[in-house]
Amino acid sequence: MTAPLGAAGRLGLVAALALPGVAAAHGFGRLYNLPVPFWLYAWGATAALLVSFLLVLYFVARPVGASAATARDLTPRWHASGLRRALPLLKLFSALLLLLCIATAWFGNRDPYRNFSMTFFWVVILLGLSYFTALAGNVYAVLNPWRVITGAIGDWWPAYARGRLRYPAWLGCWPALILFLGFVWLELFGRGVPRQLAWVLLAYSAINLVGVGLVGTRAWFRHGEFLSVYLRLFGRMAPLDIRPGQLRVRRPLTGLVDARPRHLSTVLFIMAMLSTTAFDGLRATQWWVRLFWSDPTGWAEAVVGGRPLLNIAVARSWYIRWETVCLLASPFLYFGAYMACIAAAKLTTRSGHSLRELALAFAYPLLPIALVYHMTHYATLLLTQGLKILSLVSDPFGWGWNLFGTALKWRAPFLPDMSLVWHAQVALILLGHVISVVISHRVAMRMFASRRDAAISQLWLLGLMVCLTVGGLWIIAQPLTVERMQ
Repeated sequence: MTAPLGAAGRLGLVAALALPGVAAAHGFGRLYNLPVPFWLYAWGATAALLVSFLLVLYFVARPVGASAATARDLTPRWHASGLRRALPLLKLFSALLLLLCIATAWFGNRDPYRNFSMTFFWVVILLGLSYFTALAGNVYAVLNPWRVITGAIGDWWPAYARGRLRYPAWLGCWPALILFLGFVWLELFGRGVPRQLAWVLLAYSAINLVGVGLVGTRAWFRHGEFLSVYLRLFGRMAPLDIRPGQLRVRRPLTGLVDARPRHLSTVLFIMAMLSTTAFDGLRATQWWVRLFWSDPTGWAEAVVGGRPLLNIAVARSWYIRWETVCLLASPFLYFGAYMACIAAAKLTTRSGHSLRELALAFAYPLLPIALVYHMTHYATLLLTQGLKILSLVSDPFGWGWNLFGTALKWRAPFLPDMSLVWHAQVALILLGHVISVVISHRVAMRMFASRRDAAISQLWLLGLMVCLTVGGLWIIAQPLTVERMQ
C-alpha cells in the first residue's frame, strides 16, 4: 500500500466499494451469504452468554481454592528422560531455523507465497505456534532462538547475560508491547516481501542482543521480547506449564485463575492482543474502506483537501496515517472500556480492593477471547498457506531442490466449505467468551467476600463480553474488499 493507484487501481477500488452486502469468512476473501440474518446470530450469542452466566452463578456457589497445589511436577522425570538429553540439539535446531529464515528471506524466491521465510515466520510461527502453545504448552520458553543465541554468548561471557542495569519495575512489559505493536504495523502496512522480513528479523535480533546486554537474560525475556510475553500469556491456558528448568502438568485453564499480572502494562498487552486482531479484521471490511474513501461525513475531504477518490495519491498516505493512529489507539480504547467496567464493579460492590488490584485480577480471564479472536481471523491461513510449508521445506530457497521429496506436495491450498468456516468461527467466538465468563466468575468468588458481590461485579464484565462477542461476529460477517496473505 505504498505506490499510488493508477486508473486500473481506481476502477478496482470503486468496484470493491460497490460489492453487494454479503459476508466473507476472513482469510479466504470469498463471498458467502449468511443462512439467517446477522441479528439472529447476535441475539443467539448474547442469549448463550446470559444463560452460561446464570448457570455459573448457580453451580459455582463457593470460592475455589488455588489449584497450583494439584499440579504435578514432572521436572525430575523430564531431567531423566531421553528428550531432556536431546534438548541441546533442539535448541541448536531452533537457532538454525532462525538463520534459515533470514537466509531464505534474503536470497530465496521473491514471490512471498513461494518463499520459505514468509510462510514459516508469519504463518507457522506466529499462527501455528500460538495455537499449539495455548493447547499444549509454551515450548518457546525453552526453544526461543534468541534466548539460545544470547545464552551461548552468556556461557562465554557471563557478565553479558547478567546485564549492566537493573530492570526498573515501573517499566513492566512496555518494551514488549511497543515491539508487538511494531510487528503488527509491519504485518498490516509493510511491503510484504521476503527482503523486508530479512531486515526485520536482523533488526529484531540486534534488539534482543542489546536488550540482554543491558538488563540481563531473565529480565529481557520476561519483559522485553514480545514473542516471549505473547506466547507466555497464551501458554497460561495450556495443561503443560513449561519454563526453563521446570515442567509441570495441570488442569487446562487453571493458569488463568491461579495467577495474575504484576503490572498494568501486561493488562494493556492483553488488550492489544484483542484489539489488533479485531482491527485487522475490521480494516478489510467494505464498511471500513467506505468510511474513508466514500467519505460520508466529509471529514476525509477536509483532511486530504479534496474528495479522496479524486485525489488518490495524496489520500493514500493519509489513509495509512489514519489507520496507523487507529491501530495504535485501539489497545488504549479497549483498556479504557475494561477499566470502566472494573471501576463500575468496584463502585457497585463497594469493594475494599483497589482499582489496580481488580484490574490485574480479571485480566487473564480475557485470554480465551484473545485466542478465539486470533483463530477466527487467521486460522484459515494455516489451511490456505500454512500447509505449503511441507513443500517449501524441500525447496526453501526456491532453487528447484527437492531435499525431502515433498516439493510437489500440498502446493494447492485446502479450501473447506464456506458455511463450515463461518459456523466454526461463530462457535469459536461463543466458546471463548463462555470460557471467559466461567473463569472470570471463579476469580470473582476469590476476590469478593459474598456470592452476591461476586455476581454483581461480573454483570459489568458480562456486558463487556457481550459487546466483544457481537462486535467480533459483526466483523467476520462483513464483506471483504481485499484478499491478503497476512
